Amino acid sequence: MTNLNSTSLINVAFQGEPGAYSEAALVDYFGKKAAAVGKPRFEDVFEAVEDGSCQLGFIPIENSLAGSIHRNYDLLREHSLHIIGETTLRVRHCLIAAPGASMDKITKVISHPQALDQCRGFLNRWEGGIKVEQVYDTAGAVKQLAETRNQTTAAIASRRAAELYGMSILMEGIEDDEANFTRFLVLSTEEVDPGKDAKTSILVCLKNLPGSLFKALSVFALRDIDLTKLESRPLIGQPGEYQFYVDFAGSIKDQKVIRALNHLEEYATLLRVLGSYPRNSF
Repeated sequence: MTNLNSTSLINVAFQGEPGAYSEAALVDYFGKKAAAVGKPRFEDVFEAVEDGSCQLGFIPIENSLAGSIHRNYDLLREHSLHIIGETTLRVRHCLIAAPGASMDKITKVISHPQALDQCRGFLNRWEGGIKVEQVYDTAGAVKQLAETRNQTTAAIASRRAAELYGMSILMEGIEDDEANFTRFLVLSTEEVDPGKDAKTSILVCLKNLPGSLFKALSVFALRDIDLTKLESRPLIGQPGEYQFYVDFAGSIKDQKVIRALNHLEEYATLLRVLGSYPRNSF
């Protein structure tokens, strides 16, 4: 069983460059107990945990403005890792450019797709229009600017990324709403004891029958189990078929949760517990 209270430094994989929001959330969650190990892709984060090169993984799963990070939902199914924790980070975006650049000279803005979505209103209001280009990471966009020193391109990223790469901040707080939070999950090859205030995440595929989703959700309603998230994703290779990711309050050690999941199996073609972990308010 994973022990987060160990005094030994643990390696935690995240997607992105130093200065990424994932790194900031990771450091905030683990403090000095962890060393943040940046990876190019989300797939690499999962693989680093599976091959043992990192003890834990740290991934974003949803944002309060831009919604779910669908790729990570798919990767949760493709890999056999356990969710052992969650946390949230208040995201404050900055418009960042090379020293000497000015707003009137900027013709292109680059960033991660999620960051661009979270600043869509700001970008749409840009006088004269602006070209938008997606890159793999917010901090990576700033790193790219630092290498090119292009005076006509700006990046959307954190203040820390600007400071880390010696770039200038043209504007701060450009996200479409101040209530901009990203939820992150901690991944491990082993489970944890979630404690009393727990949340559980499951993956379920249902029989293609009338009322199957209603019946599946009723197993929680009948037992007063609070559902906190329901996400559907297409089943690859099976057009018209879907898999559902469900978050709910409670632990798989709770008797009413055990009974609910046993009941749910009657309607499911696949039921997998992704993890029970300490609950964090979103």
